[in-house]
Amino acid sequence: MTERLAELSRAFAINICAYAVMSNHYHLVLHVDVAQARDWSDAEVARRWELLFSVPYIAQKYLKGELSVKADIRVALEVLAELRRRLSDLSWYMRSLNEPIARRANEEDRCTGRFWEGRFKSQPILDEAGLLACCAYVDLNPVRAAMAATPEEADFTAIQQRLQEFAAERATAAPSETPAQQANQHVTPPLHPFANHLNADPAKGLPFRFQDYVELVDWTARIVRDDHKKAMPEHTPAILIRLGFSAEDFQQHMQAQAMTRGSVIGQVERLQAYARSLKKRCVMGVRMPRVCLTG
Repeated sequence: MTERLAELSRAFAINICAYAVMSNHYHLVLHVDVAQARDWSDAEVARRWELLFSVPYIAQKYLKGELSVKADIRVALEVLAELRRRLSDLSWYMRSLNEPIARRANEEDRCTGRFWEGRFKSQPILDEAGLLACCAYVDLNPVRAAMAATPEEADFTAIQQRLQEFAAERATAAPSETPAQQANQHVTPPLHPFANHLNADPAKGLPFRFQDYVELVDWTARIVRDDHKKAMPEHTPAILIRLGFSAEDFQQHMQAQAMTRGSVIGQVERLQAYARSLKKRCVMGVRMPRVCLTG
C-alpha cells in the first residue's frame, strides 16, 4: 500500500498529510493542489500520466510536433486537458490506488469479484482545527485499536514515518545498514511538510509546527491508550489552546468513529458557508470549536 502511495505521489498533484494502513482498511488525509496541476506544461502532464498509464497516441504525436491538422491538434489538447484534470482529481487518485491492490489480492486468493466495499468515503476539511483533528485521528488509528502502545510504534502511519525521518535527519554518525536491514524496509510516500505557522498557504505545508504536532499526538495517545482509566494528562498542548480546543473536546473527537459521522469537517461558521455554497440549508458535519488564532 505505501509503495503504491509513493508511486501516486510522483504523478498526482495530491499531497499526503496523514495516513494509516490497517489490516482491513486505511485512512488518508489528502491535500488536492489544483493550482500545481494547472502550472504544469503539457509535456509534464504527459510525463506524469505515463508513470501510471499509457499516454493516448494523439497526445504523443502532438508533443513530438507531428500534428499539422488543426482538428487533430484540438483533439490532442483536449486529451491533455483531461489528463491534467485527472491528475488533480480525488476520484482518479482513489481509483488508481484501489484497483491495482484489488487485482493483486484477487490474484493471490485466486478469486474474482469486488475486493473493496463500495465507493470510498471522503469528507472535505474546511479549516485548521479540522485538519489538526483529522491528522491526529488518522495517525492514532493503531493506538486506538490497541495495535500499538505509542505513536512511534504505530506501523504504516504517517506519524511513525515523520518521526523516523526526523530522527534520521538529526543523526550525525548513524551506522550504515546491512543489506538485510535495507531489504526489510518498506517504501514510504513523500509527506506534505509542516509550514511551521498558522494561516500558512495549504500548498506550502501543514499550518502547524512539527514539534507542536508531535506533542499533541503523544498527549492524545496517552489519553486514548488509558481511556479505561479516564486519564487526562494535566498539561494541555499549546497547539490546542491556539486553535480553541478544550482538552475534553479534543478527547471526544479522538474516539472511534467520532470523525467519520459527518459529511464535512470544520467550525460552525465554515459549515454554514459550505452549506450556502451548495445552496443547502445545512450539512451534516463534524463540528470543530471556534478558532482563536494567537500565534
